[in-house]
Amino acid sequence: MATLGVIVGNRDFFPDILVQEARQDLAKVFAEMGITPIWLDESATKLGGVETWEDAQKCAALFKAHADEIEGILVSLPNFGDERGVADAIKLSGLRVPILVQAYPDDLGQLRVERRRDAFCGKISVCNNLKQYGYPFTLTETHTVAPLSEAFKADLERFLGVCRVVNGLRKARVGAVGARPGAFNTVRYSEKLLQAYGISVVTVDLSEILGNAERLADDSAPVQAKLEALRAYVPTARVPSRPLMQMAKLAAALEAWMTANSIHITAVQCWTSLQHNWGSMACSVMSMMSERLMPSACEVDVTGALSMYALQLATGKPSALVDWNNNYGDDPNKCVLFHCSNWPKSFFQEAEMAYGEILGTTLGSANTWGTIAGRVPAGPMSYARITTDDWNGILRAYVGDGRFTDDPLETFGGRAVVEVPNLQSLLKYVCKNGFEHHCAVNPAPAASILAEAFETYFGWDVYQHS
Repeated sequence: MATLGVIVGNRDFFPDILVQEARQDLAKVFAEMGITPIWLDESATKLGGVETWEDAQKCAALFKAHADEIEGILVSLPNFGDERGVADAIKLSGLRVPILVQAYPDDLGQLRVERRRDAFCGKISVCNNLKQYGYPFTLTETHTVAPLSEAFKADLERFLGVCRVVNGLRKARVGAVGARPGAFNTVRYSEKLLQAYGISVVTVDLSEILGNAERLADDSAPVQAKLEALRAYVPTARVPSRPLMQMAKLAAALEAWMTANSIHITAVQCWTSLQHNWGSMACSVMSMMSERLMPSACEVDVTGALSMYALQLATGKPSALVDWNNNYGDDPNKCVLFHCSNWPKSFFQEAEMAYGEILGTTLGSANTWGTIAGRVPAGPMSYARITTDDWNGILRAYVGDGRFTDDPLETFGGRAVVEVPNLQSLLKYVCKNGFEHHCAVNPAPAASILAEAFETYFGWDVYQHS
């Protein structure tokens, strides 16, 4: 259920019936899509539209009263509208949320005074004023579109995704659990640049989490609950009892810290201290969190975790962090995605708890139980990567859509074959612009939503691959 502030623009020398019809059309769309509108009553102003300074003040007061609920603003123009009334209402409300501007199309057979709209032109004026007032905004795919059309419903669905991404990232709190692996300069980032966009990073030493976990009794309620959850999550028949207990204690201690600090995203020091000092992997614990829509990235990749979260906000589905890992034979548009892994179990048709076969070669298989192994089936996917460009003091990102395939693949861990059009061009962009080898992926298309959110509302440098 989403809540939008709605401004129906009006200009007094256009037919009143157009505004009345627009409200009826929009009400149908809102009911169908589960949207709660916050808009002026038809008795509050002329037809509930916004035109004059007085109308703008009334609309702004209504929006202020619902400021904690409003996720975005829809500006609908059934006729030319009044550009100052729209811009003033938003300014006076004090809201800084995404804005979608929609304008009705004229009917070529109804260009007489009785039905003429001119919203085609009015939209340009409204956007001009929003630009003057310093408000970024989103446009529909076509310049004019009728609310009852499938095209507008798709526009609105994308806009709701943009609202979720923008509002979610602006108040994100990421837990950085431990230090990055010493060998991974690639996951370095700037906390200060993130904070400039409202993204807070809360750090904790891994020893604190492990110390708290060690003090938990095997038979304590939090530990037993996590143990039961691990066993119910994926098959654990191969896993010895000791590392399973260690995972349960780690999960309980980590969740307690997250709750105390209002953390809903984590990036975890998953090797090698855990294996040396705790005797298990963190992958299963992190997988379970991501499955519950609390994304967790490995190797203290904070901006990787944010990339996971952004995709999740856009689609409502769990995300995973992957390596751009292997070529797929000689096909230039396919590659292998891989990790140990901590991918959410919903990515797989079948999954089991296993040990880390790569880390196990140096740390011992007995110390590396806890990975989630499985193959991702064919289907749509999107990918994204956020990074802090410290040299230039900005945030950058790339986004795109592709698809998982069922091409043969014999290996271990979390794995997938992915097809991305013009993949070689994307990989050149990734390498030449210094992006990390990690990338977040999600089993649904989301590139256009993220590009709009990142570029329009945050001003980040965004590359949308196609």
